[in-house]
Amino acid sequence: MEKNVRPEFPGFIGSRKTLNDRVAVILAGGDGSRLSSLTRMIAGDERPKQFCPILDDRTLLEHTRRRVSLKIAPENTFFSLTKKHERFFKTPLWDARKSQLIVQPENKGTAPAILYSLMRLTNEDPNAAVAFFPSDHYFSDDESFMEHVESAFRSVEVAPSAVVLLGIEPEKPETSYGWIEPAATLFGGESKGISRVKRFWEKPSTASARMLMKQGGLWNSFVMIGRVNAFLEMFRKHLPDMFRMFDASKNLLNRPTEESVMRSVYAWLKETNFSSEVLEKATEDLMVMRVGDVGWCDWGEPHRVLGTLRGLGIKPEWANALAA
Repeated sequence: MEKNVRPEFPGFIGSRKTLNDRVAVILAGGDGSRLSSLTRMIAGDERPKQFCPILDDRTLLEHTRRRVSLKIAPENTFFSLTKKHERFFKTPLWDARKSQLIVQPENKGTAPAILYSLMRLTNEDPNAAVAFFPSDHYFSDDESFMEHVESAFRSVEVAPSAVVLLGIEPEKPETSYGWIEPAATLFGGESKGISRVKRFWEKPSTASARMLMKQGGLWNSFVMIGRVNAFLEMFRKHLPDMFRMFDASKNLLNRPTEESVMRSVYAWLKETNFSSEVLEKATEDLMVMRVGDVGWCDWGEPHRVLGTLRGLGIKPEWANALAA
């Protein structure tokens, strides 16, 4: 094997790259409360689901990291985390540089987590293209999914002001997912077809979900690709107070003062959801790419996890305890 190539991240050399092309941020700072009954049974402690080995002996974070490495260099992958989870992320991220760990003093929702990450990145390259990935999703076909991510990167290279969301072709009129209603376009119904976003639907009724499915609606995967500056512009428009607080502090990041500065910033923040407070208000700036046949599932609820495992014919030991 070639020296410095890590087998768990095939295809990339371990030397540091500049942030001149593509960057990933894996969102792993949530508390995972909806799955806590299941993860407590598996791990025997209060760790959030992203640090739990649900499918096999790898954590969901490790599976996400490996999936992302298919198209983005590991040294260009960053991790949005929360301080109180340090004992859980130290082991799976043992080989990441300290500068790759964006550790929030507390969890205040997805909007601060994303904005903090963007402020870190803009100090190195505000024109970098960045992809955000949740850390608690399952895909049956990682390679196919990351080919869609590759296509989305190419799209934002052509249209630097755009932010592209990856929308999953629905398998059923699911009411517990967020949906994206694409605007009608000539090729929007094709695989990897891109449309403008018409509207978001958060956990629609059964009738609305059936209507959306019939009309080409897509499940919102919350995987997003765009230029750092394009994301920051959405925050500047729709969460201006939060943006100003982080922007005033950005020159103090990646310094010994960062931790104390961020504690002060977060003390003033209220919990803020990126989907409802930014995405739903920024449809004119958003595109959605149609993603099919990747076997996606958001493992936010126990029944989804168990359903996926049943479909795979997997019954781990902890599932026996659950049945008992």
